[in-house]
Amino acid sequence: PCIAGHVGADCAGVVLSETPWLNEEITLLVDVGTNAEIVLGNKDKLLACSSPTGPAFEGAQIGNGQRAAPGAIERVRIDKETLEPRFKVIGCELWSDDPAFAEATKKTGVTGICGSGIIEALAEMYLAGIITQDGVVDGAAAERSPRIRATGRTFGYLLHAGEPEIVIAQNDIRAIQLAKAALYAGARLLMDRLGIDSVERVTLAGAFGSHIDPVYAMVLGMIPDCPLDKVGSAGNAAGTGARIALLNRGARAEIEAVVERIEKVETAIEPRFQEHFVAAMAIPHKTAAYPNLAAAVALPAAREVVSGGEGRRRRRAG
Repeated sequence: PCIAGHVGADCAGVVLSETPWLNEEITLLVDVGTNAEIVLGNKDKLLACSSPTGPAFEGAQIGNGQRAAPGAIERVRIDKETLEPRFKVIGCELWSDDPAFAEATKKTGVTGICGSGIIEALAEMYLAGIITQDGVVDGAAAERSPRIRATGRTFGYLLHAGEPEIVIAQNDIRAIQLAKAALYAGARLLMDRLGIDSVERVTLAGAFGSHIDPVYAMVLGMIPDCPLDKVGSAGNAAGTGARIALLNRGARAEIEAVVERIEKVETAIEPRFQEHFVAAMAIPHKTAAYPNLAAAVALPAAREVVSGGEGRRRRRAG
């Protein structure tokens, strides 16, 4: 059964697969897609909403973005001292700094960057000090590495110098910020409605969600802070729920009853959505604390770049 408009039968399949209505833990289920479908709650109450994340997580609206296919960059690491990157592409187990990488990727080449790759690239750029909390590429970092390139009035980061040349541009960063802010804002609205400030478990569902590294999802601020060992992937949970419903008549009746109890929250008419969205544009967030993340990852101090055009840039400590 469908839960509500824009929160469809696939989301009900995720709920059936993950059974949050049987648990004490407050669980956040996120089916990441062009419209992120989000469910929050436990045995006492379940809430759901749809958040307009757009196609950036799937490689669209990104300069060198593409779908997850052989040759697409899916993992990224950046040396915090030299700012030199290394990466993995789909179809090859070797990292790009391995001497055998070029030969191993001869058939596919390096063709672009997919959703999980762009998330890790931005998170690593933030952790390395290449971009600020506000998502601005710091032109001063060009003094540290030639990979920081001026592109008109903004800067970009050269991830791959071969053919094609893959640059993470300022517009790419903004597209991901808009998507992740919408996702976080939707989750935060459900938390407001439930009267909580933290969640006990986060489960990422969907083909894309199953390939996201939970640490990088949290560094970027896609999801609220949570103990990292309680953040995981459910894979194709909608498909799993569909199989359960096909093979178990009792489960069909059960999910029909559960769906009747799920309260739909309309993000489009919630007055606080815009407030949460604006705060969530920052990396990982402008105001929300991330104590669990900070205990596991060394987060840079907040700072910002104030740009008045080419050649007039200054840094201000946050």
